[in-house]
Amino acid sequence: RVLSWRQDWSLSHLDRQAFDVSFIVHLWHVFLNVHIKQALNFSDTYVVHVNVFVSLQVIKVYNEDNTSRAVEVPTDITARDICQLFVLKNHCIDDHSWTLFEHLTHLKRIIEDHESVMEVLSGWAMDTDSRLYFRKNYAKYEFFNKPLDFFPDHMVSISSETNGMMNHSQLIQTFLNSSTCPEIHGHLHAKEQGRKSWKKFYFVLRRSGLYFSNKGTSKEPRHLQFIAEFSDGDVYTLLSARKMHGAPTDYGFCVKSTKRGSPRDLKLLCADDEQTRTCWVTAMRLFKYGMQLYQNFIQPHQKQKTPMRSISENSLVAMDFSGHKSRVIENPSEALSVAVEEGLSWRRKSCHRLSSHGSPSTSQGPMSNMALHMAQPWFHSKLSRDEAHRLITQQGLIDGVFLLRDSQSNPNTFVLSLCHTQRIKHFQILPVDEEGELFYSLDDGHTRFADLIQLVEFYQLNRGVLPCKLKHHCARITL
Repeated sequence: RVLSWRQDWSLSHLDRQAFDVSFIVHLWHVFLNVHIKQALNFSDTYVVHVNVFVSLQVIKVYNEDNTSRAVEVPTDITARDICQLFVLKNHCIDDHSWTLFEHLTHLKRIIEDHESVMEVLSGWAMDTDSRLYFRKNYAKYEFFNKPLDFFPDHMVSISSETNGMMNHSQLIQTFLNSSTCPEIHGHLHAKEQGRKSWKKFYFVLRRSGLYFSNKGTSKEPRHLQFIAEFSDGDVYTLLSARKMHGAPTDYGFCVKSTKRGSPRDLKLLCADDEQTRTCWVTAMRLFKYGMQLYQNFIQPHQKQKTPMRSISENSLVAMDFSGHKSRVIENPSEALSVAVEEGLSWRRKSCHRLSSHGSPSTSQGPMSNMALHMAQPWFHSKLSRDEAHRLITQQGLIDGVFLLRDSQSNPNTFVLSLCHTQRIKHFQILPVDEEGELFYSLDDGHTRFADLIQLVEFYQLNRGVLPCKLKHHCARITL
């Protein structure tokens, strides 16, 4: 009896890595259990050919600059798999903040890491401009770390024995535990069906769905009217809510059915501020996916392994090679000062190299320091104030998200754009000339830095005059 195994592959190198070999094993076991007995009944040699075909599909993914890249992927690929694929292709640092977004006509939402991308694409209408975007989103799971920032006390009520007092871990557990009944409530603007006008109602969000009260702030069952549930719907944020839908503010969102339907089926809502909108949208995500979101959050951290350190790494010492003989630097203070001097020396050499190879600097004096920041991922050269605001908003309105850019109003200065308490603030970085040397400062010269790299490194460790430390830089990549 002869059993031969033939594999028909049409996978690229990267796609082959993502293919689950256990699927082949599963097919083989099914074949053995069902068909092998029939094969043994033949006296002649029986040759079995098993052809494994992996169904592939080409998708197009866009980045911040609206440039795109088409990739061939298996049909069962998830959003996390897509992100991992582009992280590898673009040699990005995988800090688990890379996210796949679904952009419909004037709508956008996060595609959760576990979601099937092909199922998302199957819900797109042929005549709409629908796109997938790959970008950072630092706020994707931040509510697990700081839930009290996302759920204000006046908007949350818990039917438990906590008497309204709970810490952040208890608050999240109430959303993840199906036996508890958290409730989000507050006023929202809703667009009336078939009309252009918006009206303000008192809304209540529960596990069973979204309701509004037709009598003030009453929560009695006879006064609550059902709006939508989330088992067959997704929550989107509105792009240009005022311009496109006539909303009273730009903090619009909606509930859209996963089944194909007309735009009239959208449940359009609008909040008075960003914090209120974030609270509603986050709660809807938690009510729909529950523990699955938490698994998405902890999965990358569970896969991380502690890097192995070699014996040589454990016995590293500081060495001085400036003299005729090398020596071990045993004094920690001396070792630190040598490290600082080496860093400054490296920067001086970098300035000289950049300025001698056509950098923006016109001389090798203080102006050559300006060339150092050009290659940093947090620096976005000719970015306007509005564009900086949009980029930070897209990559997550959480404390510490920042970028540096050229000033549009003063050509010789720079601007630090920073998010704090879901608001974006802009701080001017002024040049300070002292005895022919150029420094940069955020506080009128009280704290001075030789270049922007030093400035960023300092405020990553110290808050100083800023409302919070610099934590997450906005990054733009080319696919």
